[in-house]
Parts: sequence; C-alpha cells; structure tokens
Amino acid sequence: MENQHSLPPITLGSRDLARLEQMLEAPSLRQLPAAQALGAELERARVLPDDQVPADVVTMNATVTCVDEVSGEQHQFILVFPQDADVATARVSVLAPVGSALLGLSVGQVIDWQAPGGRALKLRVTSVAATPASAGNLHR
Repeated sequence: MENQHSLPPITLGSRDLARLEQMLEAPSLRQLPAAQALGAELERARVLPDDQVPADVVTMNATVTCVDEVSGEQHQFILVFPQDADVATARVSVLAPVGSALLGLSVGQVIDWQAPGGRALKLRVTSVAATPASAGNLHR
C-alpha cells in the first residue's frame, strides 16, 4: 500500500485516546479490520493533555471541512463515535475509513483515501471547528 510510508503525523487529546481505546476493547469490534486500522492510527499518535491540543486538530465530535484536491469537491462532516454515526446529518463514524484517516490531522494536512467504489481521493483538511454540544451526547 503506497500511503503507509507517507502517513502524516497526527495528534490526539488524552481524553479522546482513552475513550477510543475503551471502545476498541469491545469484543464485538476487536476483529474488525476498521477497528484494527483505527488501533494502528492511535499507536502512532502524539498524545497531548486535552487543553494543549491545538484548535486546528481533528478531534472526536469536531466539525471537519476538507477538500478533495483531485476533484475540488468540498466535504463537511462531524467525526463521531460509531453509535452516533448518521449519514443524513453528516455524522461520520471514526470507524469509517475516512473517519480514522482524518482523526488527529491538522488544517493543511492531506490524506490519500479510497472512497467506496475505489475512487482515489486526496483530502486536505481546510478547517476544524469544535462542537461542544455533541461532546455531551445530548441525543442517542
């Protein structure tokens, strides 16, 4: 796989890391390729105290805007835990390939990603906005 050696550095807050690691311990997830891929991402992350994570880093429950440098298409979604995922409201699971690929990236970083159907995308993060309300899981 071409992008293994060119993975961009990622940053995570300690709270996100703890919650994600706890989620990945679930027996129902342990053997899923998506969970294993996320686990590999967590292993390579630089972990900071939550109050030291820069505002331009993609964290859980953040609203992420990115542009596909191949097509010019802009995408915006909220990165969420699997139980909160909802395509209709642009809530993308961290276990979705694009979710785990974008977790921990900062504005300006690029990730190569294959869309469903095999189309190659080159996604550049253009903005990150915190969404404090969604962090409280106001709805289930």
